[in-house]
Amino acid sequence: MHELNRRNFLKVAGVATAETLMGAKVNMLAQAQAEPEKAVATNDHIQIALIGAGGQGQGDTKTAIQVPGVKLVAVADCYDGRLQHSKELWGQDIFTTRDYAEILARKDIDAVIVGTPDHWHKQVSVDAMKAGKDVYCEKPMIHLYADGPEMIETAHATKRILQVGSQRVSSIIYAKAKELLAAGAIGQLNMVTARWDRNSSMGAWNYTVPLDASTETCDWPRFLGTAPKIPFNAERFFQWRKWRDYGSGVAGDLFVHLFSGTHFITGTHGPTRAMATGGLRFWKDGRDVPDVMLGLFDYREGFNLSLHVNFVDGGEESEGLIFTGSEGTMEIAGNTVSVNRVPREKEPGYTIETFTEAMQKQILEEYKAKYPPVHPSGAPSMGYEKYVAPHGYSDSYDHFKNFFNAVRTRQPVVEDAVFGYRAAGAALLSNLSMERGAVVQWNPDTIKLA
Repeated sequence: MHELNRRNFLKVAGVATAETLMGAKVNMLAQAQAEPEKAVATNDHIQIALIGAGGQGQGDTKTAIQVPGVKLVAVADCYDGRLQHSKELWGQDIFTTRDYAEILARKDIDAVIVGTPDHWHKQVSVDAMKAGKDVYCEKPMIHLYADGPEMIETAHATKRILQVGSQRVSSIIYAKAKELLAAGAIGQLNMVTARWDRNSSMGAWNYTVPLDASTETCDWPRFLGTAPKIPFNAERFFQWRKWRDYGSGVAGDLFVHLFSGTHFITGTHGPTRAMATGGLRFWKDGRDVPDVMLGLFDYREGFNLSLHVNFVDGGEESEGLIFTGSEGTMEIAGNTVSVNRVPREKEPGYTIETFTEAMQKQILEEYKAKYPPVHPSGAPSMGYEKYVAPHGYSDSYDHFKNFFNAVRTRQPVVEDAVFGYRAAGAALLSNLSMERGAVVQWNPDTIKLA
């Protein structure tokens, strides 16, 4: 089926209903973001700070401050150039510092966005919650398995909001997919296949290193934190995802999104068994994490999950999930979710060609008596349905909107520390399986290695 944008859809819909459109059903999902926002009371305004102002952190902040009643007042980062650029972006009155403790000491900050490298997620989040701040922590929530329990316990003890930044959990597309699966749109789920492929240097994390990168402009000791102490290395500072000391490889960066989406749609706590393989196939530039990884996971709900990431896929970047059931498939691609149903055969069929003619005749007579010819009647069944998010829809905006709503109301967030730990913990099983060269066991209820 051809893709339809909103203008073309409305044009065609003027002469045909959605149900008759090319033999398929196309649905435009509601554009909640276009609805007028309610006025925010003065005492409901939220002041935030950004800790870790790299590409993801700055991107998060640009989205976060679009939510009514949210204001950025401070930024912390280990590179002076990003602190200076923060003032260029958000005003000279923005407070900037290399030391995030100075931000946590401020009484005028309600919440923080943690956009640091993975190996800092736990410590910054814990420190922030203990300082009375609510936390939006980028994925993956953890860098080491030991990080998870401490973050969960701190959120519980301090009664602070902690939301993990896998925005698909707030997506109207994923919510529709969850609804469709629960309604039996594809029958009994037996497999989920998900991918995230890239084919560019930037996609493979070879981010630009600024010309002034040095121990004068970069706080290297602060950046290292708990990582091994080595001499200044500008590539490790600005391209940290390429090393296990600071990042979690493709598993923590990309698998975790696919796990979050799968867990949200299916309602599962996670896999029970995992195995993974892969390696460095192309980007042999000193990094110590794979650029190709494949993982297989068993779920006690009765389905298997197959994941792969390929940084040299020979085509355009693509991401998607396919849910396969006994009565059809459901695919998420970009801001669309579609269901394709192929009616199951009502008869088992037969293979009798190699038997004697007498045996063939006897079997056919018995078969036809058991399965007499049926002539279908009534309207044809729906074979294909597609749901499309409105033009310009942003699940990242909705994720921040949900976070700030929880900050105001003190109600549960859509992706709390337990959900985040289950998603990240499952993703990191891939790294563990590759390191051990073996299948690894996981208890999704206790969130522990079995």
